[in-house]
Amino acid sequence: MKIIIAHASAGTGHLKAAEALHHSFKESYPGVDVRLVDALDFSSAPFRFIYRSGYSILVKYAPWLWSLIFRLTGIKAILRLAKGVNLGIDLLNIRDFSEFLIRENPDAIVSTHFTPPEIAAYLKKNSKIKSLLISVITDFGVHPFWLADGTDIYIAASEFSRNALMALGVKEGNIRVFGIPVDSKFLEEYDREALCRKLGIERERFTVLIATGSFGIGPIEEIVELLHQDAQLLVVCANNKSLYLKLKSRGYNGVRVFGFIDNIQELMSASDILIGKPGGLTISEGLVMNLYQIFIAAIPGQESENTKALEAEGAGVYINDTACIKKLVLDLRDNPQKLGAIKKNIARIRRPRAAGEICDVVCQGSIRASH
Repeated sequence: MKIIIAHASAGTGHLKAAEALHHSFKESYPGVDVRLVDALDFSSAPFRFIYRSGYSILVKYAPWLWSLIFRLTGIKAILRLAKGVNLGIDLLNIRDFSEFLIRENPDAIVSTHFTPPEIAAYLKKNSKIKSLLISVITDFGVHPFWLADGTDIYIAASEFSRNALMALGVKEGNIRVFGIPVDSKFLEEYDREALCRKLGIERERFTVLIATGSFGIGPIEEIVELLHQDAQLLVVCANNKSLYLKLKSRGYNGVRVFGFIDNIQELMSASDILIGKPGGLTISEGLVMNLYQIFIAAIPGQESENTKALEAEGAGVYINDTACIKKLVLDLRDNPQKLGAIKKNIARIRRPRAAGEICDVVCQGSIRASH
């Protein structure tokens, strides 16, 4: 059996989900021929640069424009034209990816970004390939760009996501609510006491993890200033070196400051709640680690949709006022029964086995197209 796991490296979430799937396939089905590919690697250098950098530039410097694009392309009257133009651009600039799929003609294509299934569905429609096509949606909200006629199965993050897909016209039989796949390191059990010793923090203090996301944005300085006397803080600045240096220089007692790290699962396991951006992968990782999440600095579009989904489930909340964030944190610190009740909601929607369930469905041949 030959499987292609495809993504497009615009943002880190799509890659992380694809890597989690690739690892799960390799671990659970070592005899399967599985390859992890970035569709953009088949494009020209200028197109690759524009595709990868354009999103980052928009969300950092012109989020209003990104929000406008996101909303306009979701309008039915505009969607058909937008998807047609987008497909034409992709077929022209990523044509080597099309040729790669035709040449390999895999049994299954599993994608964690909307571009590869768009191209694969076009090839299926024109009888160039016969692959099963599985789209793993890496957000809790669903933009219509994820829909491609010829997709056999959509993997949804939650019931909220399933309902969004059905509202867009996807048949219920073509949807599996498995969740967003996360790295296996988030599935391990950690000794909190040992982790606290390793991180140099107190085991019994209420601990808040503050993560800025890969772009390192949000009112982090203000939140740290408001909370550092009332809770133990773990602050991950990611690629924001300026923020890292500022916070380190202040020497707050009970505040540990980190740059770019690869052990976020340990910090999550040592924390009571998470304050961060509502990216799909971050949310899923937090849910798997049983963390209540307070969302900040949501990117208009997919991240604002993610906050709606988690608020609807009672597993997260978006707050854009730092004073209100402090009030909620202190309330949860002083009333552990409230946090306990919230964690029952988290237990209901967390999907730690997402990667394994997707692999099982593909490799055991239980997918049945229901078009």
